[in-house]
Amino acid sequence: MQNLTVLGTGVLGSQIIFQSAYFGKNVVAYDLNDEILAKLDARWKYLKGEYLRDLPEATEQKLDDTISRIRITSDLADALSDADLVIEAVPERLDIKQDTWQKVSALAPSKTIFATNSSTLLPSDIAPFTDRPENFLALHFANEVWKNNTGEVMDHAGTSAEAFEQVADFAEEIGMVPIRVMKEQPGYVLNSLLVPFLHAAAALFVKGVASVEDIDKTWRIGTGAPKGPFEIFDIVGMMTPYNLSKNNPDPIQQEFAEILKRDYIDQGRLGKGSGRGFYDYE
Repeated sequence: MQNLTVLGTGVLGSQIIFQSAYFGKNVVAYDLNDEILAKLDARWKYLKGEYLRDLPEATEQKLDDTISRIRITSDLADALSDADLVIEAVPERLDIKQDTWQKVSALAPSKTIFATNSSTLLPSDIAPFTDRPENFLALHFANEVWKNNTGEVMDHAGTSAEAFEQVADFAEEIGMVPIRVMKEQPGYVLNSLLVPFLHAAAALFVKGVASVEDIDKTWRIGTGAPKGPFEIFDIVGMMTPYNLSKNNPDPIQQEFAEILKRDYIDQGRLGKGSGRGFYDYE
């Protein structure tokens, strides 16, 4: 599968785009309007710096070639016209994802395989909104995909074995380590471990038990982990934890969502990619 279309150019969508192009794929980056797409030049510049810092084999020429393989468009029909694979990375709301796949199904070629990057939603809840449930499944990436390179492949009861293996092969072709998830699980393997950890950190923060800095410091020192939970929030970006916490029935998590909106998102502190989140990176 050489021709990839990625729907959504946010924090993770842009990483999937860049990583796939870095490994030689032709990538179409789609988003709703040209105003959103205009921000991608700055995003590519940021990612170039990250690759040069973290990957010994990365060079300016290789990264310029990466960008040359990316085409941007706000025309969905154009974005899908020759796609072998579509990866959807739109906001983490079931209604948005279902509506997106209905629109994609009406336009995508018959050859196209569909994959959602949803971090918590099940493929079986989305597949009926496509015209090819047998070729629909999930491919989930961790943030900072160039170094945290798991590619979790999860099907639903109606996914064909051929589509599953094609997507697993694609993940390997773009530098991921394929993780074959054997049954549907909200959060796959990674987020089934990570989300409760982040919820616990959010609760400590909301209750005023300790500062952001001390919560992170405790985790790093006590476990030897390279990053604390709020450093991870900054890598993920504020919108995903905001949406997840807002829709969580736990009042503590809902209060955390309010804090994220008021003190961070509304203040332009959107996470590491924007230069500011819980910490300053500029």
